[in-house]
Amino acid sequence: PLSTRLVAAALFGIGIESYVGRNAGVESFRAMLNLKVIWSATAALGVLWSQLEGGPPAGWGVFAIFAGFHLVWLRYRLLLRGEVTP
Repeated sequence: PLSTRLVAAALFGIGIESYVGRNAGVESFRAMLNLKVIWSATAALGVLWSQLEGGPPAGWGVFAIFAGFHLVWLRYRLLLRGEVTP
């Protein structure tokens, strides 16, 4: 239950902040995107590590979710790389 609640809290935190900051400028968006890229990468790696050590089958689904989020957010971050800031 502890790990589940920590993951849920992180997902809610990122989701709510994304909603609240949806009308912010490019710099705020880029900073939040950096957080999402770093967090999703480390979460996916952590879950993968657990799975390779014999984690439960459902862990592969959790890994797929975090890896999927990471790929989506990384794509948008790479698209923003060339954007000029005011």
